[in-house]
Amino acid sequence: MILNNIWYESLYSNFGQYFKINKKIYSKKTKYQDLLIFENENFGRVMTLNGIVQTTESDEFIYHEMMTHVPLLAHGEVKKVLIFGGGDGGIVREVLRYECIKKIFMVEIDIDVIKASQKYLPKHNLGAYKDKRLNIIIDDGLNFLKTSSEKFDVIISDCTDPIGPGKNLFTYDFYMGCKKLLKENGIFIAQNGVCFLQYDESVSSYAILKKIFQDVRFYQAAIPSYYGGNMNFIWATDNIMLKKISALTLKKRLDFFKLHCLYYNHNIHINSFCLPQYFFKMLSDIS
Repeated sequence: MILNNIWYESLYSNFGQYFKINKKIYSKKTKYQDLLIFENENFGRVMTLNGIVQTTESDEFIYHEMMTHVPLLAHGEVKKVLIFGGGDGGIVREVLRYECIKKIFMVEIDIDVIKASQKYLPKHNLGAYKDKRLNIIIDDGLNFLKTSSEKFDVIISDCTDPIGPGKNLFTYDFYMGCKKLLKENGIFIAQNGVCFLQYDESVSSYAILKKIFQDVRFYQAAIPSYYGGNMNFIWATDNIMLKKISALTLKKRLDFFKLHCLYYNHNIHINSFCLPQYFFKMLSDIS
């Protein structure tokens, strides 16, 4: 909702956050959702979908670095990556920093998100859409999983909340489809909401993925524009040794790939898997 040039987020009914609109950049009702991009003095350009903040110029690097470098550096030998969602281009930008990666598939249901991001959020993608390693597929994620025979080292689900077009990306069928497209030692990663306020979402995903993968766990990061505390990222793999990687090995890989990040480092990687006790207890109760 916009009132007196103030945009109010609609994610929660009893509380929430607001942003002053210094300048309205772009607005469109796409085939799937209401898309809005506006300028804010503190956060730069902000993209929202259906009244919910998706990304901002100011703090996007935290989210995109943690979604990308945690699985890629833990794996260490990634050649092919599959991304669901991610139309703003931030995940693609970070993945393309690895010269060893030969091919990236990005499955985005809403082409208008890609078009708007290319034009109005250039800092997110930094020309990533022009890279020949990137293959863009405009399709529903579940449908892609049913029809693809490709295999990937890492799959990243940069999905919206489990409402609207993003709802299918939190189901057993979706998670099982991802498992089938992962190579041996492959890693699946997905955003899973704000720990304190969206714990039902995380617990549900955890319960499903525990039936499919041998090692399922969460790691976290605090992202200012995602209201309510630490953001959850869920990790799933059949290689239980990947989580046990040392900080020293991660540091060597960072240096090898010549990665200079704004948020991610080898120590944050290790410590991001430490969970608050209340959330750890909830997961233990369903293990």
